[in-house]
Amino acid sequence: MGLDFLTSKFIINEHDFNTPIIVTGAGGCIGSWVLSILTKSKIPCVGFDLSESKRRLNLILGDDAENVPWEKNDVANYPELLNLVKKYNPSAIIHLAGLQVPFCAADPALGARVNVEGTINVFEVCREIGLRRIVYASSVASLGMPPGGEWKETFYGIYKQANEHTAYVYNEDLQIPSIGIRPNIVYGLTRDQGVSSKNTIAIQSAVLDEEYDIPYKGKYSWLYAGEAASAFIYSVMKEFTKAYVFNLNGQCETIENGLAILKSLKPEAKVTCSGQNFPFPPDLSDEPLRKLIGNYPTYSVEEGISDTYNSFKQLKELGRCPEINKVN
Repeated sequence: MGLDFLTSKFIINEHDFNTPIIVTGAGGCIGSWVLSILTKSKIPCVGFDLSESKRRLNLILGDDAENVPWEKNDVANYPELLNLVKKYNPSAIIHLAGLQVPFCAADPALGARVNVEGTINVFEVCREIGLRRIVYASSVASLGMPPGGEWKETFYGIYKQANEHTAYVYNEDLQIPSIGIRPNIVYGLTRDQGVSSKNTIAIQSAVLDEEYDIPYKGKYSWLYAGEAASAFIYSVMKEFTKAYVFNLNGQCETIENGLAILKSLKPEAKVTCSGQNFPFPPDLSDEPLRKLIGNYPTYSVEEGISDTYNSFKQLKELGRCPEINKVN
């Protein structure tokens, strides 16, 4: 049984995708949402991921997740990646594979191989097969560069900024256009790891009657996972001629007000917030991206928190709610 209400507002009715869209990092939060929306829209797609697990996809699609084509793949392995991509003759690639902030910090060399070399491999594959519909995930963490500015510097941010410059050179020198998207703080069902997953964990904690303190307060980007996934899909709906990079922010709202919305759904929820403001900009503009790719669906903070709460609640009633990840 899938949670159809999660994807109903994001269904795509008109498209020209005759061959599959390949989604790398398919097992992640945004990847699982992209595949779910594509599947419900009856758009051919295939997931590429280092893991064979479809656990996040299964949370959204239920048993239908088993029907989604899936390839175990390491994007850092170019020959393997090229052979698999050629197998599907894709209409587009949505490149989401990458290690998040804490994992890059724990193993910077591995982070560079996956996030930087893996992205270069995707562009090399696109050059080899002549594919010109490419969108890749950068991050607002790239705005921490150069050092000494207002926002925190991280290995992850370094790698993402490198990818943005790489994409520019691929288009300038080799005529491979692309769109890079810098998602801010994504929340929603399946957002269960990373330093910015804490608002989702708070919602899950409320459903499971557990105490939880978000270690940040103040203004925050609330980018609903379905909205983020839609932006990536819209970015490959047509072919472009340049290498673009855009911020993707969602709604700006304080963590305190977000928790107030949550407590309007469950007044007895034992969720709080404390500490400093989150060390990345909370209120960037989505308008340049929308102007180029079209007006993908927008979700208010109220809608997003309500749908996330109800999804965890329904999964709990079905005995399928995942355990809370309070570590990363």
